[in-house]
Amino acid sequence: MDSNEVIGTDKPAAQDAELTEQESFAELLAKSSNRKGRLSPGEKVTAKVVGISGDIIYIDLGGKSEGTIDAAEFRDENSALTIKEGDQVEAYFISVVDGAMKMTTLVRGQSSVKLAKVRSAFESAEPITGDVKREIKGGFEVYVDGIKGFCPFSQIDLKGGREGGLYVGRSFQFKVIEFKENGRTIVLSRRVLLKEEKAAALNKLKESMTIGMDVTGKISSLQNFGAFVDMGGIEGLIPASELSWAKNNKPADFLSVGQEVTAKLISMDWEKNRLTLSLKSMQPDPWEGLADRYPVGSKITGPIVRLTPFGAFVNLENGIDGLIHLSNLGSGRRINHPKEVVETAQMIEAYVIAVDPQARKISLSVQPKVAPKKVVFPSAGEVIDGNVEKVMPFGVFVKIGEGLTGLVPNSEMGTPRGTDHSKSFSKGDTMKVLVMDVDADNAKVTLSRKGVLNKEEEDDLKSYRETMAKGSKSESGLSSFGELLKARLEEKGIRAD
Repeated sequence: MDSNEVIGTDKPAAQDAELTEQESFAELLAKSSNRKGRLSPGEKVTAKVVGISGDIIYIDLGGKSEGTIDAAEFRDENSALTIKEGDQVEAYFISVVDGAMKMTTLVRGQSSVKLAKVRSAFESAEPITGDVKREIKGGFEVYVDGIKGFCPFSQIDLKGGREGGLYVGRSFQFKVIEFKENGRTIVLSRRVLLKEEKAAALNKLKESMTIGMDVTGKISSLQNFGAFVDMGGIEGLIPASELSWAKNNKPADFLSVGQEVTAKLISMDWEKNRLTLSLKSMQPDPWEGLADRYPVGSKITGPIVRLTPFGAFVNLENGIDGLIHLSNLGSGRRINHPKEVVETAQMIEAYVIAVDPQARKISLSVQPKVAPKKVVFPSAGEVIDGNVEKVMPFGVFVKIGEGLTGLVPNSEMGTPRGTDHSKSFSKGDTMKVLVMDVDADNAKVTLSRKGVLNKEEEDDLKSYRETMAKGSKSESGLSSFGELLKARLEEKGIRAD
């Protein structure tokens, strides 16, 4: 180090050598039996503090020689001394003043003692406290116990800090990541410490966190897709869909940066260090008890929140939207799009026609739901009259009551196999049928025309047997069976006489 690096006197070294009434430096050295050479201005020595008197610190230079240092160089911000007798110091020779060897710990205006502490922090990787004084080109000017250092923008925070107002005037812990040229270059980093703290916090969180637990943190950032929460060393994300039960959430409408929140942990991905949180899970599910609050047939009033090609959605309460399907929107009039009759934000009255909490669906209509008419089903084995409604390749549909139609399969028509029934029966024709089976749950009735014919023949045979058993004749002289036969022939258009 040359003499120009030593700060502590305004006089050049040559002027200090020209002492008139002072003992020359050479004479002082001659008195020291242990010192073999002379000190040159700017030369560094390591010496022990041997005395403290007032504003003067005395150090042992060997032999009988002592040097003096201004005590002000060892006072902290509260003017308290930071050195004591017995401590080792590094000092630089300035000149001989009034017979005393004037020394200093200042190098380029900075204390070598304090520089030594910074160097020690660099070598041991221990954190030190620094004050961010001002923003300069490329970063911040930071002072550590009076020693000037530099912290790049990229090292002030985990995400880089271009907003000086967040840091200037504040004190932080830093790590010394560069110490060069005896302190001429000192580079500091806060980011390194934050990363270490985050890693430590992350390891601690990994041990304690479980899905479903409640976590507390502060909102660190708001984005369109969600809100980031700082939980002390790690961030979690509350997606926009997990802010509340309402749809189309905007984080800025619910939260603000710095706000403390408690949310539920719903997923963890430690490989990517991603935690997903939910505020919605902390709120009661609005779909619970929905059927009780909105029973079928009840009338509701609400705003239309959005239109789709298939209908209009109406908001009933926070998180609950009901759908008026296109078919239930026109009041009986055919429409192609909801915008033909309604618009967004319009208040509308509607009726609940269906509720499905499991599917999270509620169906509405601008007209009340018409109660279905009660269908009266016949009994199996009953013979009833009906009217042909439709002839199909597999059978004939017969209307047998209000809102009820039964099927006579081809096998039960009582006609020759392969008969084309469309040529024998027309819509509206009367047909007597026998009820074979009734499925009330599915509104299906199976009928038989053949069964009626068979039943009539059985009845005729039974009647004949009863008549023959009595041996009676009618006034015409014919037996009952003969009269029956005659009646059957006449039905077919054949005269018996």
